[in-house]
Amino acid sequence: MLRILHQIFRTGIVTEPLPSAVEAEIEGTGARLEEAVRRRFCRSLTIRQVDAGSCNGCELEIHAINNPIYNCERFGIHFTASPRFADMLLVTGPVSRNMEIALRRTYNATPAPKLVVAVGDCGYNGGIFGENYASLGGVGKIIPVDVYIHGCPPTPAAILRGILRAVEK
Repeated sequence: MLRILHQIFRTGIVTEPLPSAVEAEIEGTGARLEEAVRRRFCRSLTIRQVDAGSCNGCELEIHAINNPIYNCERFGIHFTASPRFADMLLVTGPVSRNMEIALRRTYNATPAPKLVVAVGDCGYNGGIFGENYASLGGVGKIIPVDVYIHGCPPTPAAILRGILRAVEK
């Protein structure tokens, strides 16, 4: 354990900053998002992320918006483990037959006014999984969706823009 800690201290920070164009886009989107969240919710936006059966590509990008580089918390976005405290559901993947009931229960447990954002091509129409014996297709077939974010997987900037579209609706 000590050997690993020494190696971490010797290596230091190895992440690279975002390119200036992407950073400017994130800052602009974030400022608009922060203003829209304060106007609509009078506080921060709390999101419950639900994986309805995806390959986890979209989850990696969602985790990226919460890392120190993108840092969505500076714009007033927080993630919660309970749908009872959520303002928005961020749903990824095609809805598998095993997740249909859980997704409906999560939707019903989220207090109104609730927003639903389907992330990725799988959330839109089932993506490469489509509709088959194990998959019901897109999220919109199970619960009402306010905004779709396209991409396989969408970039963190696209996810922030999609959240902004949902909040501004």
